[in-house]
Amino acid sequence: MPPAATVTDRAAVAVDRATAALTRLRRARLLHPAGRSFAGEVVVWGTPGPPTGVPLLDDPGRFRATVRLSKGVPTPGGWPDVLGLAVRLHLDAGRPFDLLVSSSGAAPLLRNLPLPRRRFAGTYSTIMPLRAGRRRLFLAALADPESPDLGRSLAEVAAAARADAPRLVLAVASAVGPWRPFGQVVLGAQLSAREDAALAFDPIGNLPPGLRAVGPIAWLREHTYRGSRRARGAVAQSGGSMGVTV
Repeated sequence: MPPAATVTDRAAVAVDRATAALTRLRRARLLHPAGRSFAGEVVVWGTPGPPTGVPLLDDPGRFRATVRLSKGVPTPGGWPDVLGLAVRLHLDAGRPFDLLVSSSGAAPLLRNLPLPRRRFAGTYSTIMPLRAGRRRLFLAALADPESPDLGRSLAEVAAAARADAPRLVLAVASAVGPWRPFGQVVLGAQLSAREDAALAFDPIGNLPPGLRAVGPIAWLREHTYRGSRRARGAVAQSGGSMGVTV
């Protein structure tokens, strides 16, 4: 029997290669190929109640952001699909913070399941838990009842961003606790199709100090995204205004 490290390494290479091959066959991102990207802003109010131990979530701040809303398969028009939201916080130093969340349920038993839906306003969660010290945390973007509606299609999302400044509420929760709002993300001007195609996010490597991704889903995500980026010729960047999504 080969050692466990060798088995893991071989599995990583296999996932990288399979993902790269499928991406080349599709000639687009393997996951969430259809999307719209926007300049944006993230305002962090701070975590209500007990702190998470992650300064970026606990301390008030304001950050430039790049935001992408997408469809997973994608299905036509306003048909149900697993919807995606990617938010890159451009930090003054070090790596950016890439938050990737998928349409899910809000309840504890549903926040780790990707759920198809029609409308872009709703609950998005990280699906996989993240670790802050010994704590397991989920991050989410929730519908803001006072925000302009995002609609049922990518065209309607773009129209909403042109007409106003749609918002989603950022929140954190334990595996079984309630969502605690700590900030908001605001959509601004739409980026060009070329800028959208060049974007790539790294939800495993681009996490803020104090927060880390662990477990088999994180491992699979890391190697799937890496293979897709390689096939697209995208380069994961440690910071700056551009970065990297599958």
